[in-house]
Amino acid sequence: MSAPAVAQTPGWQFSPLPGEGDRAAMGCDRDSTAAEFACVVVRCEDDYSTGLHLFSNRTPNALGTWKLTLDREDRTIEVIPDIAPYSGRVATETDWLLDGLKQGSYIYLRHSTDENAPFRFISLAGSFAAIHEALYWCAPRVSPTEQNAETGVETTNELGEKP
Repeated sequence: MSAPAVAQTPGWQFSPLPGEGDRAAMGCDRDSTAAEFACVVVRCEDDYSTGLHLFSNRTPNALGTWKLTLDREDRTIEVIPDIAPYSGRVATETDWLLDGLKQGSYIYLRHSTDENAPFRFISLAGSFAAIHEALYWCAPRVSPTEQNAETGVETTNELGEKP
């Protein structure tokens, strides 16, 4: 799976993948290149829920268990297949991880079977703003038939007359 080179830029920004627009914030590791990268993605899903995804060049894929250290707290997360344009969706520890992505300082992560590979370092500087901007519009839209009916309050002009 390949993506535009800008998708692997270190740091936090909107996801540049096709069709994603401003619905997802992506944070990539500090050594990211077009060929080698690991990114964490916070995305507004089609049902308006918040989804966490992993985007990586890992072969054969990024699915499975990942070891993660977020601000000195070690956890494991499970990445499962998903229809979003990323490597997989994070299925475990999502509340803890989302809070940590917004409020933390750094993440180290590595696939659990890559024991000799170095951990990837992702700085969380700028993550709070990027995530909140991406999720700002992540709320169900209300159709006109579901909007509140008129309140019954009559408006008047400055002289107390009906317009």
